[in-house]
Amino acid sequence: MNAIEYLWKDRRRVLGMPLSFTRYRLSEDRLFCEKGFLNLKSDEVLLYRVQDLELTMSLGQRIFGVGTVCVHSSDKSMPHLDLKNVKRPREVKELIHQNVEAAKDRRRMRATEVLGKDGGVEYCDGDDLDFIPDEDCCAED
Repeated sequence: MNAIEYLWKDRRRVLGMPLSFTRYRLSEDRLFCEKGFLNLKSDEVLLYRVQDLELTMSLGQRIFGVGTVCVHSSDKSMPHLDLKNVKRPREVKELIHQNVEAAKDRRRMRATEVLGKDGGVEYCDGDDLDFIPDEDCCAED
C-alpha cells in the first residue's frame, strides 16, 4: 500500500500556536480532518465533491495570523468541514480551490447551476463537461 503524499498539513491553532490535537491534511484528491489524542476520529472529503469554499477571519484570528476555511460539499457524511484557526488561510483556500478544480477535471465532473423557481440557485452534478440537466434534475423531493 502506498503512503499518501500530502500537499499541505496544519493543526488547529490556539493563540497562533499549533497546540491542539486536531490535524488537517490535503492530498491530491481528498481533504482530511483528524481529531483526538487517545480516541481518534478521522473524516475526509473527496475534493471533487466540494461545492463552495468560504473564508472567515475574526479580529482575534487576524491578530494571530490565522483564519477558518469553510468547505461545503455534496458529501452526505461530511457536508460541511471547518478548517479552524489555520495559518495563512487565504493561501490554504486557494490551494484547496486549485486542487478541487483539478480533481473535477480528472473525473470530468462539473456542477451546472440551475435557477430555481423561487430565484435561488440549485446545483445538478453532471458526469461530463457537456452535461445538460433535464427538468427534474434538481426537483425537490
